[in-house]
Amino acid sequence: MTVKVEASADAIPHNTLLIVGLIGSIVCIYLTYLNTITGLDVFSFFGGIGAIIALIWGTSTIKRLCSYGIGTGVPSAGMVAFGAGIIAMLVGTKFGIMSPVAALIIAAVSGAIFGYLADSVLNMKIPVLVQSLAELSIIGALTIMGFTAMATGDFTFGVLTAGTISIFGFAVPAAQASFVGGGITAVAFMLGGIAIQHPFNAALGPSNTQDRTLMLAAECGFLSMIMMAIISFAFISMGSALLGLLIAIIGWGYTYAQFIDLSKRDAADWLDAKMIVETED
Repeated sequence: MTVKVEASADAIPHNTLLIVGLIGSIVCIYLTYLNTITGLDVFSFFGGIGAIIALIWGTSTIKRLCSYGIGTGVPSAGMVAFGAGIIAMLVGTKFGIMSPVAALIIAAVSGAIFGYLADSVLNMKIPVLVQSLAELSIIGALTIMGFTAMATGDFTFGVLTAGTISIFGFAVPAAQASFVGGGITAVAFMLGGIAIQHPFNAALGPSNTQDRTLMLAAECGFLSMIMMAIISFAFISMGSALLGLLIAIIGWGYTYAQFIDLSKRDAADWLDAKMIVETED
């Protein structure tokens, strides 16, 4: 007896989300280059938007991969892919204006290698594993690069490793005060890793609907964007950081309200439950 295993269907095909996510994320990350052209850093928030677009695409990839029944292996796949993604992002930043494209190519190759090893060497035999890990690696690279561009206003290696501290009023170069040297890359990694895996896990169940899951992905993305906006105060001007924070808060408020509405729509019933009051002896 043989069992046919295939991915579940959605209203919006995964390949459509892939194309929109890939193009939209790259375009938004490149829009942060307007900072370099204009000499301002007001366009930094586009990096956060690019990261959110990538995360929405990533949620669809996670759902597609999980449709083949690997369940608890999804977090492992996500972390491995984001690990490949952050390496690709850091290496890609050495290519100047071509950094986003370079990071994309490096992530795709490394993710596909990991996918091949998992599928063929570890013998997992999941039809979409190679493609999914390649996608997730690209998503990881673009998400971290987007958050990086939002926090620093740039996506090139020189800016990420340059930092200064003030000693008696004089600016002194200090690598530990930079985005990379200060360990902010780890924060971006975790904000992206949690945001890409939580939506499907939270919305999983017999009443799972694509629009609700993707809305939750957007909400998680904006929540991570709020954190990166706060971090950006250390690297870009006060006005630009405030603009990014305002956009992130507005986006989070809207997507959260939409997610609640979609949850009420899909729920069998909606109870206005109250907290359990503990009585003192």
